Amino acid sequence: MKPSIIFDFDGVLANSEIIALAELQILLQEYGIEVEMPALIEKFLGASLPQITSFVTEHSGKNVQTEFHATWYERLFTRYEQELEPVSGAIELLDWLDAENVKYCIASGSSYRRLSFALECISLTERFKDRAFSAESVCIGKPEPDIFLFAADQLGVFTNKCIVLEDSFSGTIAARRAGMPCIGFVGGGHLSTTSDSHTTRLKTAGAQEVIQSHAEFRSILEPAMNK
Repeated sequence: MKPSIIFDFDGVLANSEIIALAELQILLQEYGIEVEMPALIEKFLGASLPQITSFVTEHSGKNVQTEFHATWYERLFTRYEQELEPVSGAIELLDWLDAENVKYCIASGSSYRRLSFALECISLTERFKDRAFSAESVCIGKPEPDIFLFAADQLGVFTNKCIVLEDSFSGTIAARRAGMPCIGFVGGGHLSTTSDSHTTRLKTAGAQEVIQSHAEFRSILEPAMNK
């Protein structure tokens, strides 16, 4: 049986994390919170917006949820409209999966609002209609397995027949907790200067392999397509 594929979205299909992390760093500075980019990647890659706002509230001493959300979305979406692109090779991979009749979906830590806007910006809305899932659909986000279990259920497939492609430490742990083999991905622009150290982190989290391109992912999948 061919495996089903569950993609993380930001930094895996869309080159969005390089934008989001840069904007997050600036916004944190405005609340008096200084975080260097390597630490920002380590702490917030794959984090949900509630997890981020909880951190800001804790470290600023202010209840920032409403104002933070409004500012975050305004700045992020402005840059998405101007800059957002698919990760190199992502569209070609999706085309190949379609040709092979492989089921796939998105399981993202992002909100549906952010996920939907980003999909529209890179012309993937129709392709992922009814199969782009947010952590908002479950009680607890990554590193808990809930979003991956939910995604498999929505696809109508067994968890042990899924393969996850993830760029975050927390997402890799979540996939493993869901009983799904996970391939780590370090091909996003946000990891261009830290790919070696991040590869080590993903392997520590339980990634079976760590790859730098979607072509490599296809090479991993091809033997299973011929069974």
